[in-house]
Amino acid sequence: MLKPRTLEMVSVFDIFKIGIGPSSSHTMGPWKAAQQFLLDIQKETTLKEVHKVQTFLYGSLAKTGKGHGTDIAILLGLSGENAEVIDTNLIHSKINAIKTTQKLLLSGKQEISFEYAKDLVFLNSESLAFHPNGMKFRASYGENQTFEQNYFSIGGGFIIKEGENKTQTQKGEIPYPTQKAEDLLYWCGELQKSISGVVLENEKYWRSESEIKAGLLKIWHTMRACMFKGTQLEGELPGGLQVKRRAFQLNQRLLGTNKFENDEDWFQAVRGSMVDFQKTSKWLSCFALAVNEENAAFGRVVTAPTNGAAGVIPAVLMYYVCFCGEVSEDDIVDFLLVAGEIGSIFKKGATISAAMGGCQAEIGVSSAMAAAALTQGLGGSPAQAVMAAEIAMEHHLGLTCDPIGGLVQIPCIERNSMGAIKAITAANIALESDPAHAKVSLDKVIETMMQTALDMSEKYKETSEGGLAVKVPINVIEC
Repeated sequence: MLKPRTLEMVSVFDIFKIGIGPSSSHTMGPWKAAQQFLLDIQKETTLKEVHKVQTFLYGSLAKTGKGHGTDIAILLGLSGENAEVIDTNLIHSKINAIKTTQKLLLSGKQEISFEYAKDLVFLNSESLAFHPNGMKFRASYGENQTFEQNYFSIGGGFIIKEGENKTQTQKGEIPYPTQKAEDLLYWCGELQKSISGVVLENEKYWRSESEIKAGLLKIWHTMRACMFKGTQLEGELPGGLQVKRRAFQLNQRLLGTNKFENDEDWFQAVRGSMVDFQKTSKWLSCFALAVNEENAAFGRVVTAPTNGAAGVIPAVLMYYVCFCGEVSEDDIVDFLLVAGEIGSIFKKGATISAAMGGCQAEIGVSSAMAAAALTQGLGGSPAQAVMAAEIAMEHHLGLTCDPIGGLVQIPCIERNSMGAIKAITAANIALESDPAHAKVSLDKVIETMMQTALDMSEKYKETSEGGLAVKVPINVIEC
C-alpha cells in the first residue's frame, strides 16, 4: 500500500491548454499573470481609480521576451483579451493601436495612458530569485498610491504569485494520487486498469466523464485545426529571421495541389493517402512543422506541455489516428489522458520550463508523453508505456534551449519533428521489450533530468546567450 503523502494535483487539462503562440512560459504565462494582476489590483481598489500600469521583466523574460511575444501577451492580458478565443488575425493591429495612441483599455473597461517604451521595461541584467521567468506589475491609483505584485511563469503556462507555495499541494482528494511513475504503476496494478483508466478516475474529481471526453476531443480538434492551417499557409514567419514555412510545400508533395475547404476534408485525405515508411516519416514532419510554424506566427495552438513543444503530441496522435488502423474517439481520449498524466509527473518531479531546464524540459517531456500514449494505444501494458516515456526522455537528456534571435523558430520548429520520431521509436522499442529487465526507471530519468538542469549553464536556458544563438549570428529585425 502507498504511504500517505501530500501530493500535488495536476489535471490533464492543466497540461493541455488552448492558447496563442509562440511560448507557453514567455507568452501564455505573462498573459495569464497580467490577467491575474487585474484581479489582484481590484482587491485593493477599483479599476476606475487606476491611472497607470507598468510591467518590469526580469531574467529570461527580459532577454528573449520580445522574440517570444512577452510584450504582446502582457498588453493583451492587461486589455482583458482571452487567449482561447481572441481572433489571431487581429493581434498585431491591437498592439499597434496601443503603441500608436499610447492608450490602453484596462480590462477592456478603463482607459489609461500607456507608453510602450517607458511602461514595459526589459531588465536584461537583473533576475528575481525564485525563477528565471520573473515579472513585476505596478499600478498607480488614487493620489500617489501604488500596488505592485511579482509573478513567475514556471513553464507550460503555469504561474505563481510571489509568496505562494510553488506547488499548492492538497492532500488526498483525488482517489488515486500519483506523484511519481511508481505510484501510477501501483494503481494500475491495484485496480487492474490501464493508465488512461486510472487517470480518468482521477479526472472525475474535477469533471464528469462526459465533460472530460468533450474537453479532450476539443483539444484534439484544436490540434487538428492547427495542423490543417499550418499546411495551407506559405511565406515567411514573422520576427526578422526570414524563416520560410515548409509544411505547405511538404503537404503539397504528399497530397498534391488539391484545395480543402476545412480540416475534416484534409484529415480524411491524409487518412486515405497511400503511405510507405518514407512517406509516413514525411507526414510526421509535416504535422509537427505545421503546428510550430503556426505557433511561431502567433497562431492558436495547444500547450502540450508547452508551446515550444506543441507539435510533438499532435504529430504522433495524427500518426496514430491516420496510419495505425482503426482508432475511435475513445482511443483519442485515452491517448490524451496518458500523455497528460506523464506530463504531470514530469512537472511534479522536475520542470517543464526551458528557462529552468533547457529544451529537455520541453521537447524531451513532450516526446516522453507521446511515447507513453502511443505505446498504450498500440496495445502496450502500463509498464511498457512508462518504459517508452523513459526511453524517449533518456535520449533528450541535456538538450539545451538556444533559440536564435530569441525567437521560437530555429532550432525549435525542427526539434518538434525530431521529438515526434523519437517518441515513435521509443514506443516501438518498449513494445518489443520486457520492462522487468529495464535498467533505468522513468522516475530515475526524471531525477536525472532535473539534476542535469541544475548542472546546465544558465546561457543554455532560453537566454539566447549560448549555443546556436551565438554561433549563428543573424541580425533580427523586430516586427
